Amino acid sequence: MPARPASFWSYAGPIPSDADRISSSALHTVMSTTVAPSAVPTVGSAAPDFTLPSTSGEPITLSELRGRPVLLAFFPLAFTSTCTAELCGFTDDYAAFAEHDVVVLPTSVDSIPTLKEFKSKYGMKADLLSDFKREVSRTYGVLSEERFHSTRAYFLVDRHGMLAWVHVEPNPGLKRENAEILAELAKLG
Repeated sequence: MPARPASFWSYAGPIPSDADRISSSALHTVMSTTVAPSAVPTVGSAAPDFTLPSTSGEPITLSELRGRPVLLAFFPLAFTSTCTAELCGFTDDYAAFAEHDVVVLPTSVDSIPTLKEFKSKYGMKADLLSDFKREVSRTYGVLSEERFHSTRAYFLVDRHGMLAWVHVEPNPGLKRENAEILAELAKLG
């Protein structure tokens, strides 16, 4: 079972005396399970395969997209300022991405209904993927166990399913500019 914030836990027993009380951080440590994060896959390795639900209503399987480059773009949460700017930027530069025949897959831990609303509100063109169970974020080594959402990260997968470029932001408030991502796409030829 993945780690949960202490606020998700409740206690139904007798109220402990002051001598029996433990700090909320100690309680959180006792009651939560820590899952060791996976390492971030490296350039030159095979992109870990996955299937996730999308805002199109159809599940997306990474390996079924072989033959086309794929930009897997993890973002923390819908409706936040940096994420909104980033995904609206993908829409603004949609034609430039289309010139490279790349499939852009923005992915977050938000639910499909939330992502559908996010996409609709901002007129986004790319289908968004929901990693609600956080399995893909963990596999790619980008799940923040403390915040229980993925950090901002980019994985450019070539036509053969190999990782051609990887960038994990040190701070989720930062993002790559599309010009940088498009330059990496151009290197694929």
